[in-house]
Amino acid sequence: MHILWLRVATVLYAAASIAIFPAVLYGLVRWRKTCVHVGGMAFFFHFVSVVEMLVQSHSWMPVGVRAVESLLALVVAGLFFLVWWLYDAISLGIFALPITFFLIFVPSLGVERYTFPSEGVRISWLVAHIAALLAAYAALGFSLLASVLYLLQERRLKSKPRFVSGVSEDPWWAPLDWLPPLDTLERIAHATLEFGFPCMTVGLVIGSVLAQETVLRAAYFRDPKVIASFTMCAVYVALLFVRRSAGLRGRRAAYLSGAVFLVMLAVMLANVFSQVHRYGPR
Repeated sequence: MHILWLRVATVLYAAASIAIFPAVLYGLVRWRKTCVHVGGMAFFFHFVSVVEMLVQSHSWMPVGVRAVESLLALVVAGLFFLVWWLYDAISLGIFALPITFFLIFVPSLGVERYTFPSEGVRISWLVAHIAALLAAYAALGFSLLASVLYLLQERRLKSKPRFVSGVSEDPWWAPLDWLPPLDTLERIAHATLEFGFPCMTVGLVIGSVLAQETVLRAAYFRDPKVIASFTMCAVYVALLFVRRSAGLRGRRAAYLSGAVFLVMLAVMLANVFSQVHRYGPR
């Protein structure tokens, strides 16, 4: 039964992880209440699952890697709710809730290795996994492009060129007359970031399911590319949080986008060193 309660907690943690972003990034009170209530129910079912797991194992210590992951996730969630209760710091949930979800997602699949009912289903999930991650990479690249164009447009406007009928007379900046306004470029950069994050999250979740079908199972997550992918997701969350909470715009936001893009390149380069996770022949 502890697997059943853990699966219920996983679904509720997923819902709370979704609700935390509009609650923190946009300050929406309704989403904040939803996040707290759903997250609280998830913590309750998670606690019940851990207690039943320890009772069934006749031990007060977790037995096995998945039991340790579940217990660690419970501690992370518990600390978050404690901090929220004492300091009303719900913004920390933007990190704590997704981490808790990913920690218990694999244990919630069950003790045995997960297998797909048919090869067609496995290929469909694999295509969805690759498509979601490629969409996230494309969105991040487009955000970086908009940020670079923002820097060029800012530099162009600060040079104070003379305009005749909307066209610059400066030969250095004349080829860039087609650039959109700064506000438009800023909105494009931020919107593409917000589009890419759910794509990356979906890709990582599907990848976690696919990993259970391999003979490596938990060892799959020690692969450098997988580690780099989860690191990139964490940096992605930090970027969205900093941009929204600190009101970061313009040049500093562009530099942050560039930093996340470098992490994305590291993920792609990790594919070269990966022994278990690569697109080409092994």
